[in-house]
Amino acid sequence: MKSTGTSSIQIVTALLIFSASMPGSSKAQSVLTLPEAVQTAVQNYGTIKAKLNYAKASATEVTETKREYLPNLNFGAEQVFGTANENYGPMYPLQGAVSSAGPVTANQNPNAAFGSLYLSNINWDFFAFGRAIEKVKTAEATASRDTKDWQQEIFQQQVKVTATYLNLLAAQRLIESWRKNFYRTDTLRDVVVTRAKHGLNPGVDSAQANAEVANAKISLINAIDFEQEQSNLLAQLMGVPSQSFTLDTVFVSKVPAELSDTSIFQLENHPVLQWYKSRITLSTELEKYERTYSYPTFSLFGVAQTRGSGFGSGYAQNPHDYSTGYWNGAEPTTGNYLAGISVTWNFTQTLRVSQQTKAQKFVTEGLQDEYSLADQQLTAQWELSKTKITNALDNYFLAPVQVKAAAQAYLQKVTLYKHGLTNLVDVTQAAYVLTMMNTLSTHLQVLC
Repeated sequence: MKSTGTSSIQIVTALLIFSASMPGSSKAQSVLTLPEAVQTAVQNYGTIKAKLNYAKASATEVTETKREYLPNLNFGAEQVFGTANENYGPMYPLQGAVSSAGPVTANQNPNAAFGSLYLSNINWDFFAFGRAIEKVKTAEATASRDTKDWQQEIFQQQVKVTATYLNLLAAQRLIESWRKNFYRTDTLRDVVVTRAKHGLNPGVDSAQANAEVANAKISLINAIDFEQEQSNLLAQLMGVPSQSFTLDTVFVSKVPAELSDTSIFQLENHPVLQWYKSRITLSTELEKYERTYSYPTFSLFGVAQTRGSGFGSGYAQNPHDYSTGYWNGAEPTTGNYLAGISVTWNFTQTLRVSQQTKAQKFVTEGLQDEYSLADQQLTAQWELSKTKITNALDNYFLAPVQVKAAAQAYLQKVTLYKHGLTNLVDVTQAAYVLTMMNTLSTHLQVLC
């Protein structure tokens, strides 16, 4: 099982609903919205398409399993040319063995003629203590499991795409933040260099200012690199060629109210738990199906057969009573039929099946233990997610206060520096705090 918290279900569902309902979602085609990204991934991603085909195959096998209950009806026709020498003694019918019928003679003779056989038979295991029904139920449980697996894969992909989409959106916003920091640092360097040239500040301030500009440039490059990495990852998850994406900024303009409403989510409907339930159901059905092999099988059968032969009825007394003509052997001359009912019971099979059923029961109990563990983990993540959402919303509303204070502090330090009342270290520290506050604010805008 892939570890995916209930918080993922909350965030994915809420963001999709929120994004789809915003007027900004119907922008130009060049803007990639979150619902469009998720839908594209669901349609294109290889693993999802593969598991859909597996689910379709399992559904088709259900129909095939239902048709297995139909009786076996066979038709056959055979026309041959050969001798009819016979001998007393036992034999075992090997593959390709000749089955000849004729009189027992003292010497081998080369007489040969045409012969034919036409037959039809039907065989139907009409009652086996529910074996056919249980086999159908097992096939249906397998189809349900594969369908749940496909749905779980869709959910996992939705979570991945949503997380990557938000990371990319944050990366694009951070690029702007680091670009502003670079411009701010570069502007400050011009001030420092000018004052140093006029002897108002020590020359070492110029070297420090250049270092800060280089550091700001490196931070900007790293932010661009991260943005490119997330863009490439999003393209992979969507199953499209690598490209630059223009994302919908609706998530940084308004907080979706659905994030704080957890009443619409039902933990038992989590795709992971549904998948575990389907595995338990399948194992239970396998137990029932295997148990049916302990009981007898009742069958109906019937055979109709006609034969033709180029050897005459007096061939035993007259070796010349045969014809090599084709139609003499191909034309049916005699016929037989039979019909009956039979019961077969491999009693020792009961001893084997009992152990198979017992083993399958242990498998079912193991799957139930896995389900309980997954349920415990998701319940804990559910509670944690509600706390994290509350904390994130609180931080979101407090972040602008910190950004405003940091901006004012930076402006104050720059002003003092221009008048020679503080040093460059204080200005640099204030710039660092402002950059960190802007970065934090950007993350909170995207995550909330």
